Amino acid sequence: MLKLPSDATAPFCPSEVSGTVNVPENGPLWKKILRYAGPGLLVSVGYMDPGNWATAIQGGSRFGYDLLFVVVLSSLAAIVLQCLSMRLGIVTGKDLAVHCREQYSPVHAKGLWLFAELSIIACDLAEVLGCALAFKLLLGVSLPAGVALTALDTIIVLGLKGRGFRQLEAIVLALVMTIAICLFSELFLVNPDPRAVLAGLVPSLEKVGQRDALYLAIGILGATVMPHNLYLHSSVVQTRIMRHDLNEDGARLAEAIRMSRIDTIVSLFLALFINGAILVLAAAAFYRPGGGGVMDIDQAYYLLAPVAGTAAAAILFGLALLASGQSSTFTGTIAGQVIMEGFLNLKIPCWQRRLITRGLALG
Repeated sequence: MLKLPSDATAPFCPSEVSGTVNVPENGPLWKKILRYAGPGLLVSVGYMDPGNWATAIQGGSRFGYDLLFVVVLSSLAAIVLQCLSMRLGIVTGKDLAVHCREQYSPVHAKGLWLFAELSIIACDLAEVLGCALAFKLLLGVSLPAGVALTALDTIIVLGLKGRGFRQLEAIVLALVMTIAICLFSELFLVNPDPRAVLAGLVPSLEKVGQRDALYLAIGILGATVMPHNLYLHSSVVQTRIMRHDLNEDGARLAEAIRMSRIDTIVSLFLALFINGAILVLAAAAFYRPGGGGVMDIDQAYYLLAPVAGTAAAAILFGLALLASGQSSTFTGTIAGQVIMEGFLNLKIPCWQRRLITRGLALG
């Protein structure tokens, strides 16, 4: 099962999973929605990775609920961009990376590929630190030992060799629901002020008038709108449709776009609620007028139990952080395969891809 494969293997290689998920032409609407659901969920993971946690915790602990509207506006912008990316993949049958390779000169295409790879490495660094911190907080191991434990995700990747794409989506769904359940349980424990939350949703330039608040708002935007997610989404939506399935009148194409749009909007609104929950949690638990706030994730972990009045709050926080980092592992691997195959027309075994990215992140 864990044999090292010599070729690129599903569910991580885009060309191997295209059109592999059957969608019924007839039947009730809810069945079609369920069959199309999944690609949006994979993309949404990138909007709730440990990097988002760091900016949301700092924003909430230093400025209360004031930056909540930035989370909302950033997520709405991301939804628009992801819907455009999704539509491109379905209509043309090619992902964004392939289009870039075909439309730009080789030099420009290689430059875009390099920036996309750097984006994935930067995100992988956040995943490594997030998972390592979670292991440190939950198991009491040192941070270097926690980093070593993150290598287990390569074994997980090997275990998925040759599995169907729906199995991968089910695993990611379980991890995302773990994050959501843990965070919303913590919100119940810290009991945020509903009126203050609603006030934080109202956009205002005054709220970002301070230099530090503006920098954090930019950080929230940068952590939310992820470039490699655009490449990823334009590829994974093609798991639901094959080019010969499209009718001449475009009815099946229109249905694929409509159902995929529902999947995208619902999934990214879930990510919006999770990101908002992190900021609200930090604001309710740690914000004090004139205070310096909480500057890092492990500090938030240790302060959460006394504030919430129960050790369960800190444990839930650690579990959610671990699930966040692990779910990002899968999408980072798929995005890397999409970018490499699309820009370079090159396929390598997924475990090699994972080791290269992780090695560069740790280096």
